[in-house]
Amino acid sequence: MAAAMDVAPNQLVRLLQLGQAQPAMVSNAIWACVSCQTCSTRCPKSVDCAAIMDGLRELSLQRGAASPAQHRVVAFQRAFLDNIRRNGRLDEIELIAEFKLRVLRHEPSLRFLLKDSTLAPALQRRHKLHLRGEKVKDRDVVRRIFERCTVAAVSDRPMVGARHGMPARRSPGDSKPSSGDGSEIDATAAPTKGQHA
Repeated sequence: MAAAMDVAPNQLVRLLQLGQAQPAMVSNAIWACVSCQTCSTRCPKSVDCAAIMDGLRELSLQRGAASPAQHRVVAFQRAFLDNIRRNGRLDEIELIAEFKLRVLRHEPSLRFLLKDSTLAPALQRRHKLHLRGEKVKDRDVVRRIFERCTVAAVSDRPMVGARHGMPARRSPGDSKPSSGDGSEIDATAAPTKGQHA
């Protein structure tokens, strides 16, 4: 995916390290990311690039900095998250309807509205499309998850580096995670400002 991005994942991390969040938030790269985890897995410094991309997308949405060229991707992400927030799991028909309506507000097109409708009968025959979505029994759990994510998203925690909320990495033979500066991190201690719980 990195080849299709206007800014490579390592360059986005560098922008954040330099305090230049705005260029990172308006890049198309954060919307091209499919969260495949390849960059996170291959990073020699154990930086969770995929989590950074997620964080940048959320910040971009909150601050209205998303590129107008990405309005369909933004519409899908919002429809998807709203669907999960309401139901606790995905209701495909509701998701499709909400996504199409969000896009049609900005881009009225009968072609877009009917684009995937011919796939529905085949998906239905293969039991891949559920006309009635189910809701989880305990939606309070889902609500609490979203509340915690919202609180974390609006906090002023820096986003990059083991000392700034990223997962600590272990060096071979270490019994405790290392923060990258030679000091050890006590995993049982309460997180300090700038560290995730």
